[in-house]
Amino acid sequence: MGEHTLTLGPPDPVDALAADGSYVRIRPAGPGDTDALVELHDQASARSRYLRFFTNDANAGRRFVTHLMAPPAAGEQPPVVLLAERSGAVVAMGAYLPSSAVEAEVAFLVADSCHGLGLGTLLLEQLAAVARERGIRRFRAEVLLENRAMVGVLVDSGFAERSEPDGPTTSILLDTALDDRALRRILDRERMAENRSLDRLLAPRSVAVVGAGRLEGPGHRVVRNLLAAGFTGSVHPVNPTARAVRGVPAVAKIGDISPPVDLAVIAVPAPAVLDVVAECGQAGVAAVLVISAGFAEAGPEGRQAEAELLSVVRRYGMRLVGPNCLGVVNTGPDVRLNASFGLEMPPPGGLCLASQSGAVGIAVLDAASRNGLGVAEFVSLGNKADVSGNDLLLEWWRDPRADVIGLYLESFGNPRRFARIARLVASDKPVLVVKGGRSSRGSRAGASHTAAAATPDRVLDALCASAGVVRLDSLPELLDVARLLAGRPLPQGSRLAVLGNAGGGGVLAADVASAAGLEVPPLTAPTIEALRALGPVDTDGNPLDLGATASAAALAEALRIVAGSGEVDLVVAVVASTGDNDAPGALDAIARAAAECPEVPVTVVALGAVTGPQRIETDGVRIPIFEFPETAVRALGHVARYAAWRRRPQGEVPQLAGVDLAAARTLLDEFLGANNQGGWLPPVEAATFLRAIGIDVAPGVVVTDPDAAEAAATQLEYPVVLKSAVPDLVHKTDRGAVRTDLRAPWEVRAAYAAVVRAAEDPRVLVQPLVTGTELLIGLARDPDFGPVVAAGSGGVLTDLVGDRVYRGLPLTDVDATEMIAGPRIARLLAGYRGAPPVAIPAVTDVLHRVAVLAERFPEIAELDLNPVMTGPDGATVVDARIRVIPAGPEPDPYRRRLSPAR
Repeated sequence: MGEHTLTLGPPDPVDALAADGSYVRIRPAGPGDTDALVELHDQASARSRYLRFFTNDANAGRRFVTHLMAPPAAGEQPPVVLLAERSGAVVAMGAYLPSSAVEAEVAFLVADSCHGLGLGTLLLEQLAAVARERGIRRFRAEVLLENRAMVGVLVDSGFAERSEPDGPTTSILLDTALDDRALRRILDRERMAENRSLDRLLAPRSVAVVGAGRLEGPGHRVVRNLLAAGFTGSVHPVNPTARAVRGVPAVAKIGDISPPVDLAVIAVPAPAVLDVVAECGQAGVAAVLVISAGFAEAGPEGRQAEAELLSVVRRYGMRLVGPNCLGVVNTGPDVRLNASFGLEMPPPGGLCLASQSGAVGIAVLDAASRNGLGVAEFVSLGNKADVSGNDLLLEWWRDPRADVIGLYLESFGNPRRFARIARLVASDKPVLVVKGGRSSRGSRAGASHTAAAATPDRVLDALCASAGVVRLDSLPELLDVARLLAGRPLPQGSRLAVLGNAGGGGVLAADVASAAGLEVPPLTAPTIEALRALGPVDTDGNPLDLGATASAAALAEALRIVAGSGEVDLVVAVVASTGDNDAPGALDAIARAAAECPEVPVTVVALGAVTGPQRIETDGVRIPIFEFPETAVRALGHVARYAAWRRRPQGEVPQLAGVDLAAARTLLDEFLGANNQGGWLPPVEAATFLRAIGIDVAPGVVVTDPDAAEAAATQLEYPVVLKSAVPDLVHKTDRGAVRTDLRAPWEVRAAYAAVVRAAEDPRVLVQPLVTGTELLIGLARDPDFGPVVAAGSGGVLTDLVGDRVYRGLPLTDVDATEMIAGPRIARLLAGYRGAPPVAIPAVTDVLHRVAVLAERFPEIAELDLNPVMTGPDGATVVDARIRVIPAGPEPDPYRRRLSPAR
């Protein structure tokens, strides 16, 4: 790919976590940092200085700093220098010095007292993120072979590397681009840092409750809940006027507790929170949980107070849950923490749940307990000033107690980062999301087909589909799916068998299956013959109704036969309680039979048969019980789709040839320079822009009179098409602003007059006629969820059929293929009724190039390629509409950072 170095300011400072879980601020060096850099180099040991500069010269560091901080020569790219600070002191530096437009040399120095904290690796990651923004594709590091620590940092970083040994030194080349290996390494390092950072929050050895009233109030209830749960650590009420709270001795201030507590729960009025949190920091508290409301949710003054709160938390290296939250629960037997003011301690189990709403958290945990779904950990996020859903995804990713991760969120701080983390987490364990606030945010600013249809709801669906996240419509549905996934095997397919003693229940289950993405296949003759020994069987035996008087043994044996046949992947057993059967005995027999077939998940629908916990368990196999067949089957549909996502290859983002980012960047910059508010690219500029990215666009000439139209048609060769060249005009065909298959000069002149009359504008585009199957390929950028790529039916079918599939970024080869296979038009692409099949690789190539635009050009707000004419020989864009707006670089979703915007 061609590259273009953008004129960008210094990177933003970010807070991140060192390997031990402590805070580190990574910021760009400025002119005022020269003394701090000199001091860092002067204080390096002789050994560190030798390994860094290959010499014992004590002045080598000073000379390097002078060179590093000198203004660049005219036309040269300046170096990028990042500093790592702890408690305000510079403890490490990393820099890259460009040696060409695409390559730079990197150098690092870490204070001797901070070795082992992973600061060199963290600085390398941050430098690579900055380099990607600026078009630097490779880093080169000159390292002594005996410097095993730095060689290890570079080689273990995950960035693709190659080494060029030369005597006692080696040149290590690193690609700044990220593949799955690099991303996994980065997130795994972040996960370990998060684990250490959150350990004393989620599994504290001691808890102080500041604002614990003697008789009532949120603080009093927190103390009560800690004691009632049997918290294994020490509890310290903080109340300056009380000697004890619920029989536990109280202290006047948190500084009186020795040694410092791990977690402080703050339950004081909002105006007092800042001072209390500062006292906690001074006392050495590791984490604070702020129950108090009155912050960002309360308006501008509250947002300012929340920013000040976070600043204090960062200053003292603490972690913060909230403010405006309910609390934290950990049911682990070695912790038994209920640091909340509104929750009963749930039973232990495999669900880890985070909720942005405290009231929702209460409702979900209560329902989970009633449905027999145990909880490992629960975090009420509140305003998410610090700890966010992304942090908890990383925390729970490798937690052996976490079978299922559930999130109720009302906002996504950094949705693209969420998608990248969730994609890796979901490849190991299910992530279930319910998003509050689904209503439309109003009409779109633009008018492209893609953007108009890309509602926030659809964009979030695309984000979740790309990441393997199970998005659910309601909290009851989240619990239903969690019950099916917690501690149970995933199905190997979507073939569903329905059996039981209630014909109506079986029919209802089968009716819902298709809409849920499940098939109810007929059983083979041998299986039906085996089932007939149990009683009368319908022709295909699925659904299988054994009759209202079927014995428990018959139901269990039918389950064994069907589950062991190899013909189905899931089984729903419907048991109705009647006066003529033993429903509890049937459930017990079904559970025992299911334990003999552990590879085929079994779910029970008990119609009027269960009044206690909604589960049965035998021989360690837990089977959820549902009240209605429709609910069970819909939940199974989600499980089957997630299992299919897990089974499929995750794919790779392909490397594309013929992409000239520099030319595309120049064109956008020139357009925005002349149109500072942005707008729609004119047809010729849009075509030039797309060709720079390697997308084939039909040639065309814009004319403003009939003579020029006729001349252009002769030049392009008949037959031709005339269409309005007004950039922001949509539905051109509906308005009569398109004329096709013109084969003579008089037809061109008549068509020109008709198009101008319809569009009320003399600008007309003349193109050669291109035939094929019409597709739409588009891009829309949602302000909350980022960019999505779309594919579907094009031309006149665009709005009539509404046949579109959306995916978020990154777009892998598997994602692109699924997008083409998803719409109903896929049958036409495959060669419908004798038509030649479309060159699918050409279509997916266009999708990947549009994804490059989404990644590299945040100025593109909307893009419609409609229609894209596809056929056996390729894919050609015949109409392109691109709306651009002034925009800066988007935050790199791979860059490790802690911030309120996460």
